[in-house]
Amino acid sequence: MSIARIIEGRNQDIITCSRTESVRDVAAKLAEKRIGALPVMDGDSVVGIFSERDLLYCVAREGETALHRAVGDVMTAPAITIDPGRDALKALALMTRRRIRHLPVVQDGRLLGFVSIGDIVKFRIDQIEEEAEHLREYITMS
Repeated sequence: MSIARIIEGRNQDIITCSRTESVRDVAAKLAEKRIGALPVMDGDSVVGIFSERDLLYCVAREGETALHRAVGDVMTAPAITIDPGRDALKALALMTRRRIRHLPVVQDGRLLGFVSIGDIVKFRIDQIEEEAEHLREYITMS
């Protein structure tokens, strides 16, 4: 199972932000869309990730003044990205090892998608449930 299978058929309107947007504005996007992170773009290139953790850390460090800073000053960079052909379980292992919850899916320098650890876990659970159903059918038919 590849990352490409997880993102296929999705609406590919990926919500992003630029490094020059304010922390306040991007935090509002996170809240409005009820998401935990955004890829930070410089043109067509992913240059970082801005997540709830980044927001929390900069506000804890600087207080309200952090909200006026540019996302590029507080984002996690460089972004750890993944190729769509990569095995989803390897992606899950990478995310666990690096203690991250979101991965931009990038091929040939182009952003194709954005996956969360929840997306990968859900996909895997769906697979396991499908396999279990096939086994139940096989046993019933025997």
